[in-house]
Amino acid sequence: MAASGAKKKQQQQQRAAAAGGAGHRRRKVRDAEEKSWQKAGLKLNEEISSDSDTESPTFGGKRKKDNEAEEEIEETAQEKKLRLAKLYLEQLRQQEEEKAEEAALEKDLVAGRLKEDVLEQKGKLQRLIAKDLQPPDTAAIRVLRGHQLPITCLVISPDDKCIFSAAKDCSIIKWDVESGKKLHVIPGGKKGTEAQHVGHTAHILSMAISSDGKYLATGDRNRLIMIWEAVTCKHLYKFTGHRDAVTGLSFQKGTHQLYSASHDRSVKVWNVAENAYVETLFGHQDAITGLDSLSRECCVTSGGRDGTVRVWKIPEESQLVFYGHQGSIDCIQLINEEHMVSGADDGSVALWGLSKKKPLTTVRQAHGNHGTQGLEQPYWISSVATLLNSDVVATGASRCSHSASVRLWKCGEGFRRLEPLFDIPLIGFVNSLKFSNAGDFLVVGIGQEHRLGRWWRIREAKNSICVVPLQRSAAGRAQPADGS
Repeated sequence: MAASGAKKKQQQQQRAAAAGGAGHRRRKVRDAEEKSWQKAGLKLNEEISSDSDTESPTFGGKRKKDNEAEEEIEETAQEKKLRLAKLYLEQLRQQEEEKAEEAALEKDLVAGRLKEDVLEQKGKLQRLIAKDLQPPDTAAIRVLRGHQLPITCLVISPDDKCIFSAAKDCSIIKWDVESGKKLHVIPGGKKGTEAQHVGHTAHILSMAISSDGKYLATGDRNRLIMIWEAVTCKHLYKFTGHRDAVTGLSFQKGTHQLYSASHDRSVKVWNVAENAYVETLFGHQDAITGLDSLSRECCVTSGGRDGTVRVWKIPEESQLVFYGHQGSIDCIQLINEEHMVSGADDGSVALWGLSKKKPLTTVRQAHGNHGTQGLEQPYWISSVATLLNSDVVATGASRCSHSASVRLWKCGEGFRRLEPLFDIPLIGFVNSLKFSNAGDFLVVGIGQEHRLGRWWRIREAKNSICVVPLQRSAAGRAQPADGS
């Protein structure tokens, strides 16, 4: 029994020694392999991404004799999740940075617009573009003909694509600016057909379009105000209430509130969107000949023979009275919220500031004189126009020759000077003037007669609309007219 136990113990020791030798040999092989991998520049524990095609290098530049396959170390599922999570977080971080940059840019743009709005409200936003304007080529002036009688008023759509014109023939025409073609014609009716005719049956004397281009308003000698859908020229409704000819119309900028002026010496306020009358303001001592407004809840009027310009503050129901011209003040336009320009039949043009009751500057005989020596009379200033928030003003007068009937002016610093820039040669009464909103063209309404009467008739004149391109110097073209 003892011999048998000793024999078993000896066998176990032999097996253990053999196993130990085999383990020792395996360790040596593994150590040799690790050294070989290290010499090749790789470690056994190096991670290789699952989408990598990197192959393990061969030892000494040759494959082993047993043609063993090239090994590829794959990342684990946990490592892949970690890598994708890090990538996703990096993408989120980049998106947040981009959003922050966009928000900062938008904030700067909004701040810039708010600053411009504040400056505009204060009347201090001024685009200095007069110095860049060049005299137009007369061959480039386009003439649009469609009305049978003198043009009395016109407006340009907010996008500068269309012109609306009206005349003593009681018609309204919508024109395409680019092609010069008629887009729509609203014919005038004969006197006595008011009940069945949709439109005007008397001379149209005033016109306005809302700043969003939705509504068109027209006023006539029959005391009526017509409201139209500007896009389709569809008649919407009619305002009555004035007791004499409606000579001025203007929408408050950014709203559908309409102001109207009349020879009955009153100013009325209407809510066009609600088809409603609001109130009536009194103050002028003679027929009102012109009216204009901008963003504030107020309007300005020219009082004809009463020799006054008035600023009406609608909420306060109060008015400011300005004196300066010696003759009948026939036209007026706002330059910005704090300054305006007016023209009179004594041939003078005046610049006004709302803080002073007298003109900041006045140009007498702005378009010269006519008549025999010793009996000269100044040409009437029949219309004025302004390029909003700029230093450019245009005036029109009656002319019976190829002498200038439209003159462009530069407003000096502080609006204390008016300097002539150049003349545009046209023939006839300049009954209406409008700058495009972008400032790249001027539209002139020409008639053989003055819009408010028949004191003279210039037979050589053509009842037409002239589209005058405004050329700018290279330096001026680099600066957009809207100041952006």
